Amino acid sequence: MTDPISYIARFLSADVRALGTLSQNVANMTTPGYRALRRVEGFGATLTASTSVNRDDGALIHTGRPLDLALQGPGFFQVTDGDRTFLTRNGQFVLGADGRVVDARGRALVGESGPLSIAGGAITIGEDGSVRADGEDVDRIGLVDVPADVSLDVLGDGLYSAPDGSTSEASAKVHQGALEGSNVDPGSEMVKLMELTRHAGSVQHAISTYHSAVIAGIDELGKES
Repeated sequence: MTDPISYIARFLSADVRALGTLSQNVANMTTPGYRALRRVEGFGATLTASTSVNRDDGALIHTGRPLDLALQGPGFFQVTDGDRTFLTRNGQFVLGADGRVVDARGRALVGESGPLSIAGGAITIGEDGSVRADGEDVDRIGLVDVPADVSLDVLGDGLYSAPDGSTSEASAKVHQGALEGSNVDPGSEMVKLMELTRHAGSVQHAISTYHSAVIAGIDELGKES
């Protein structure tokens, strides 16, 4: 038989992990393109957990900067560090010294012809991701989508990956001069925080009660011997 304290402690550990996920969501409420995370715990014979990504659109935040790009609808930008390609909804890009369009960490935005490069001039980006500089066609942003039933791997820093062969062309629209806000719902996160706090308190109380009962039982056994 499973030790009741160990069993109850598993629930407390799950609450702590869920609180960590909740804290990450709250910390990224103002991060462009951030997707809220949800931790789903399993309490079978083996304790398991999975993290799901909320793919709902965030609000559009207009900035007027030509390389701030927001997506609306299903899909992701692709960025590469030269070794790996990642998915992201954070469209905060700048023009690097070498002419490549890069994110804050220097990862290049991927176009249909490879890392997107722009020589300069007036940059215009259409809703379909087509890129023009001074009226001349440059490339098209390589947007991809991942089916809703395929899990995304959360890599941190607003990056995701998907299983090989699971991506397809995206139908998302690109909005130039804007960023997509985080899709974290502050009200919902506050409700979850209160629920988690109450549940963790109940679990702690159950552990304390059981522990006190065990101590009392040991004391009674000592009196009888």
